[in-house]
Amino acid sequence: MTTYFPTAGLRGRDHGDTVPLQIARSVLATSGLFPDFGRFHQWLTDQKRHASMEVRVVPLDELAGWHTHPVTGNIAHESGRFYSVEGLDVRIEQTFAGSWQQPILNQPEVGILGILVKEFDGVLHFLMQAKVEPGNHNGLQLSPTVQATRSNFTRVHRGARVPYLDYFRDTSRHQVLADVRQSEQGSWFHRKRNRNMVVRVEEDIELRDGFCWLTLGQLHRLLAADDLVNMDARTVLSCLPFAATGLSGVYGSTVASPFTSCLVRSCELEAAEPHTMNALLGWITEVRSGLDSHAERIPLRDVEGWRRADGRIARPDGAFFTVVGVQVSAVGREVRTWSQPMIQPCDEGVCAFLVKKADGVLQVLVQAKAEPGFVDVVELAPTVQCTPSNHDALPGGERPPYLTEVLDARPEQIRFDAVHSEEGGRFFHARNRYLVVEVAEDFDAVRPGYRWVTLAQLSALLRHSHYLNVEARSLVACLHTLSVRPRPAFESAAED
Repeated sequence: MTTYFPTAGLRGRDHGDTVPLQIARSVLATSGLFPDFGRFHQWLTDQKRHASMEVRVVPLDELAGWHTHPVTGNIAHESGRFYSVEGLDVRIEQTFAGSWQQPILNQPEVGILGILVKEFDGVLHFLMQAKVEPGNHNGLQLSPTVQATRSNFTRVHRGARVPYLDYFRDTSRHQVLADVRQSEQGSWFHRKRNRNMVVRVEEDIELRDGFCWLTLGQLHRLLAADDLVNMDARTVLSCLPFAATGLSGVYGSTVASPFTSCLVRSCELEAAEPHTMNALLGWITEVRSGLDSHAERIPLRDVEGWRRADGRIARPDGAFFTVVGVQVSAVGREVRTWSQPMIQPCDEGVCAFLVKKADGVLQVLVQAKAEPGFVDVVELAPTVQCTPSNHDALPGGERPPYLTEVLDARPEQIRFDAVHSEEGGRFFHARNRYLVVEVAEDFDAVRPGYRWVTLAQLSALLRHSHYLNVEARSLVACLHTLSVRPRPAFESAAED
């Protein structure tokens, strides 16, 4: 029978330890089936030799299997599946632009993002895949065990079967640690959702080429590297209970800093206090109910301020993003060659949490952010989520709130800093700098639409759909890495 873990204190099936305690032990394990990072990097290098991909940017008119509708101008696949490029007419009050039109990706399918978990020598290991995506600027990155759209796993592309898929389509014999539908980029996708799953298995599993078992401690150190753990892996990892809720049972002298101690307390306190969660949920509902929001799909040909020319769709000023075509030839994929349209952002973005210690508890500043592609108007987002150069194209060129505090932070304030790629299957070279920046305890200049929350509250919200956006979930995964004593730099970790 499938067992779910909606709260942090439940015990694992047939195990004496609580699930958070098992997770905590995995976080503390920086060696496992890979005894050191040198061997992992050798494995990764070998994978790069066997999983190559050639990606060429080509005109949209030359995409094999894709057609432009003669009336609407929408770009769609000849199968009627996968996704389409359409137009969106948007009006959202209290945003910088207020109203606008834009191209958007319409992919109504719900895919599966799933990670298998298995215990080896008393430590939980996570089955990760070395996967090449056409939009990854560096090619190969670590992805979940399964990362597949419905079109992919029903084999519309006539490609090979998706490995390990059956563990996620039939969980009746396994233990489900997380299972929730979550949104994806609301500025580029129209109501896109994926099922995020973590499934624990007891039986022996064949280890296929291109896959490896890693502890959470190893994954956390790899998250400190630029462009290594992909977006889909980050969002699934964020849905796990915070390791800190189990670390107090195994820490001993491991807590090494006041910051870590406050983070642990932030995971443990207030989670069981209904009034704090009720107040937070009430605030989110109030924002959603009070915001005048309109987003209507329109023909791509009618989108104002954008033009299709020179084989792409872009704004005359080059701001925000461009819709481009790519031709792909791949080794080690279910399909060897294909074409597709992709969104290419104009510049690198910034996603950051401001955090502070308050009465010994770490608090995180989140914003209730409206994006046109969301199912329910707004979701909680990082304190700062923007592409700074885009604001030069907006009236007045006003900076988003708190961007100055993030970009001007002193080195000792920065608790996490890495550049991560976004979804490489639909976005071409989309990257964001992810930061966690600590501010002083008396920092209280909170604007409307922003709120301080605890990590326990974030973890509780992640058990439900459409509360944290994908950028916030990536940052939550980054916060997980800070739940033990400060890590050495990734470069030194690679030399272990």
